[in-house]
Amino acid sequence: MTLDDIKVYTERERATRWLEKYQNCKPIFTCTFAFTATALIPHISNAGNTPSDRRFTALADGEFLAKGIQHNPVFPLPPLSVGVSPTLISRAVVEKWDLPLYLFNAGLPYPPSVSMIDLGGKTANCVSTGRALPLSVVEHLYQQGLQWGKTLAVLAYPHQYLLLAECVVAGTTTALAVLTALQIPAYGMVNSSHPVCNHQQKWEIVCQGLSKRGGHFNSPLEIIAAVGDPMQVVVAAMALAASQKVGVMLAGGTQMLAVFAFMKALARHYHHPLFLDNIIVATTRWVAEDSTGNTVALAEKVGDVALCATRLDFSDSPWECLRAYERGFVKEGVGAGGSAVAAHLLGVDRHQLREMVEVMVSRFLLQTLSQRQ
Repeated sequence: MTLDDIKVYTERERATRWLEKYQNCKPIFTCTFAFTATALIPHISNAGNTPSDRRFTALADGEFLAKGIQHNPVFPLPPLSVGVSPTLISRAVVEKWDLPLYLFNAGLPYPPSVSMIDLGGKTANCVSTGRALPLSVVEHLYQQGLQWGKTLAVLAYPHQYLLLAECVVAGTTTALAVLTALQIPAYGMVNSSHPVCNHQQKWEIVCQGLSKRGGHFNSPLEIIAAVGDPMQVVVAAMALAASQKVGVMLAGGTQMLAVFAFMKALARHYHHPLFLDNIIVATTRWVAEDSTGNTVALAEKVGDVALCATRLDFSDSPWECLRAYERGFVKEGVGAGGSAVAAHLLGVDRHQLREMVEVMVSRFLLQTLSQRQ
């Protein structure tokens, strides 16, 4: 591993120590899946062409992450206007190293087609309602996250780390809502799956929700109940618990910065110890260097974030659906950036990783074509 393939943006010394510590270590790959009705708002996300498609995005991404290319998937990857699901990047890494995989259902609209650990959550209402989830459900998911964080840390110690990924369509909008409720001025800084971030649309939804909720938040969990999504509380609690024993990689961009901020709020409120040296946020450079957001400044506003990104580049790819990433489409999701950083730590440079992903895309497109004939 050389840092040539991984760029560090904030908390450089701490990030570098983390990366050097886990060089040549295989992660335990986890992904937490959830759904918010915010995804049904027209044009809110590019992760599925229509609101109807977006109901199934997380289910399809989970199936592909777990099983890879299949002849007849139960939930085929939904068509995107441009690009291809980032789960192909993550799957290429999971498949190459046969990474241990833990999939968590924190609140999906339909039963998943692959084995997932059901955390007893539920789908969230739209952020604009100010009543995203019952507080009792959020409290339950918080306890589930703490318990699974402890359990997975025992499995990972001492030679592995936890890669905590997410899959929530419209999750950058719930992230903006949670960051705003935590008094972090995030407007205009978050990212999206669109090439130009729809900041105003997100902001109007967030303001509606916070206005309807009104009043003071007595605990961080009340923020999720008002304007969050089920993934956020689960992953924050997992990271809080697991980082007491092992390294944790929060694999994502805007959404994981919100999770990190929320984790810090949980630690303050419930007097949990906070092991910041054990936590890193890893994303793609398409997020970190997105000119229509400001990820690095957001990380600095959140504070204490060791932010890094893969230098994976699809500029010269023969596949148009991958070159679309260079134009700002898709950018991140399902742990794509984190899995790429994990691959670099295991000795694969950005050029080799691009080839791995291209092979996966080639196989996927051939299979898709054969099913249509």
